[in-house]
Amino acid sequence: MRKRPVVTSVIDIRLTGETYSMPAGGFTRLPNGSVVVALTLPRPAGSSDGGTGPVRVLVHAANRARALTRLRNLGLRAVYLRGNTEPPTPDEVTAVLHHPDGLLWRAVPDEAGELWHPIRALLRGA
Repeated sequence: MRKRPVVTSVIDIRLTGETYSMPAGGFTRLPNGSVVVALTLPRPAGSSDGGTGPVRVLVHAANRARALTRLRNLGLRAVYLRGNTEPPTPDEVTAVLHHPDGLLWRAVPDEAGELWHPIRALLRGA
């Protein structure tokens, strides 16, 4: 039997023509059947927070496809999750479940004491 190769999360940004191979992405299935997807994405150009570097995005949805669709509908095109190399931590799952929108982000690496932000705070200027 042939072994399948390990595939990491791949982010293809079609606007700039660049491809980012991001090993930090994954999901967790919850007891009620829904999922929490965590992805490390490049910070969108013109983001309103003025920061640089990647961001960790959390999405709560009915399934993985719907979670990625929620991000695409916000303007983050060509976002793919391949593999489960870095699933969300229990703290991340708790944070996204307690937020009414179910979409959160914060800078990577985690700055000491930085709170999770609603996704609209990141995309406001983009």
